[in-house]
Amino acid sequence: MYNVLICDDERDIVSALKIYLSGEDYRIFEAYNGKEALEIVKDSDIHLILMDIMMPELDGIAATARLREITNAPVLLLTAKGESGDKVLGLNVGADDYITKPFDPAEVVARVRSHLRRYTRLGAQAVRPSMWTAGPVTLEEEGQSVTVDGEPITLTPMEYNILKVLIRHPGRVYSSAQLYEQACGDKALGSETSVSVHIRHLRQKIEINPSEPRYLKVVWGMGYKMEGDKEK
Repeated sequence: MYNVLICDDERDIVSALKIYLSGEDYRIFEAYNGKEALEIVKDSDIHLILMDIMMPELDGIAATARLREITNAPVLLLTAKGESGDKVLGLNVGADDYITKPFDPAEVVARVRSHLRRYTRLGAQAVRPSMWTAGPVTLEEEGQSVTVDGEPITLTPMEYNILKVLIRHPGRVYSSAQLYEQACGDKALGSETSVSVHIRHLRQKIEINPSEPRYLKVVWGMGYKMEGDKEK
């Protein structure tokens, strides 16, 4: 059974999300502001968090940033259509995805399933351990670890899976939709727009100069690719 935390200051929304997920094998935890969410995550083994952005006490953006200090569980932001700037900010501080209000019940269930499946796979030991390297970046599947010049770095599950897709196929260009679908194992459903934020976050962690990346590159109009050091 998976433990899913729903955090929203509107009790009707929490109740609706509980109904959407009632047919799944989930134990639901409830919080109504960011502070309550943090306390629950500290005290319980939470596998996924649905987090509203606009809340009293501690909003979803600040709560997500603090959550990333104590857990790598997927965080899915609950956003209104007019909160596009907040979506980007939330992804920048460590959220994995977002779901826009009003909710489509089928989409909520699909997103939760997808991220839980990916999180579970990330936490499990690989059947066939492998290692890939591009420049100073090394991804070791056996320990689910990433190092840059031998120094370990911390990635969110989404960042790890995007990097894994790219580093396994150096030089191959992937569109945002392809990256999202391979990283999540599910259809993009419009969330491929979040990939650019995860890419930016990855660059900040693996590149010496993120504004002039040497390894994680954009191919304008097409997508992204990973390259190693070229021979001189």
